[in-house]
Amino acid sequence: MFTIADFINEMIKFFPEITTEIEKIKSDYEECDTIIIEDIIMPKVVELLKRNVEFYELKSVFAYFEMIAACADDKLSDVFSVCCLEILGNEKMILERAKQYMGPITTMLQCEADMALGRVDDN
Repeated sequence: MFTIADFINEMIKFFPEITTEIEKIKSDYEECDTIIIEDIIMPKVVELLKRNVEFYELKSVFAYFEMIAACADDKLSDVFSVCCLEILGNEKMILERAKQYMGPITTMLQCEADMALGRVDDN
């Protein structure tokens, strides 16, 4: 089972430039996992999707997301759905690109996140 700490540590490997920013937030806040994921990690993922040229990185990130979707503990599973998957659905173009890289579990969870928010899925 993956934990939130595992998730954040792995995402730092994907985006090493976020290390300093994460350490600052950790020193400023006690419960900061969602802040780190929503405000630091996911903007990096969205940025990759907007550029849509770093195919290897995108495949790697979304393969990791698929592992998280399948093997997260309960807390990470909830945070992942809200902080990662809902964010991917905020912009239609980003979601369409993300779907190119998502595995079946991540796709299903993202659809569930959209339904929970009352978003209409065109597919």
